[in-house]
Amino acid sequence: MNRAHLSQLAVLATVAQCGSFRGAARELAIAPSAVSHAVSSLEARLGVRLLARSTRSVAPTEEGAQLLERLRPALSEIDLALETAVEARDRPTGNLRLSVPRTAAHLVLTPRLGAFAAAYPDIVLEIVIEDRFTDVVEGGFDAGVRLGESLQRDMIAVRIGPDIRGAVVGAPSYFAAMPRPHHPRDLADHRCIRFRFSSGILYRWEFEKGGKAIEMAVQGPLVLDEDHLIARAAVDGAGLAFVFEDYIRTPLADGRLIRVLEDWCPPFDGFFVYYPSRRQMRPALRAFVDFFKVSG
Repeated sequence: MNRAHLSQLAVLATVAQCGSFRGAARELAIAPSAVSHAVSSLEARLGVRLLARSTRSVAPTEEGAQLLERLRPALSEIDLALETAVEARDRPTGNLRLSVPRTAAHLVLTPRLGAFAAAYPDIVLEIVIEDRFTDVVEGGFDAGVRLGESLQRDMIAVRIGPDIRGAVVGAPSYFAAMPRPHHPRDLADHRCIRFRFSSGILYRWEFEKGGKAIEMAVQGPLVLDEDHLIARAAVDGAGLAFVFEDYIRTPLADGRLIRVLEDWCPPFDGFFVYYPSRRQMRPALRAFVDFFKVSG
């Protein structure tokens, strides 16, 4: 391989990732003209157009996309080798990109992000909020965070949070007009605040007792996509809510919310960080896993 191609391929991958020559120039800390020259020289040597340019955007051509798809693992291995060499300083460094559902970000990561940044000042941690299950390799992520029940078998998974539990709650004002449900089937007669995933799917309330599982497609006046909003609407008497306990501990303690169907809401595995099996884990990812993992 002509070694001049290596730097040009790295520039091409950065342009594709940033979607523009100027963005790639900022990322690589070189002049936009140098970026354009590197890509043009590579295209001339290969005799094929790799990027489709317009006045507003830059995107890979079909040939460029095929090249980048095969190129990505090789560049990742180069990055890994360089970061492993840097690790000899005992200070992990580099970018770390994670796909994280909103709930995990709120309940597990946010309380400790400041401490992590202080402990590893040379790591640039990027958290992308995604409620859908993401293929971290295809999405260009170093790792993802999901509930234990959602993990794929071919991934390495490390627990980073305690068991979690759902809670069905309503305000005293709501129960002043409506009877308390004693079985999930009773929810058919109640106004429920529903949750819609980013995929567009409405969450079916899940219950379990004595080995028997029940799913309920509840109905109600509100459909929201944020747990904090659902909890607040329940406090205001809009209907019954089904949220994780951590979102409603304070209003439960001070009496603004009343819990029902508690015996139908057992705890289950919490959140895990998952990542593909590799011969060698990136130092930045190892630092993240060691910092957030649950001991014992």
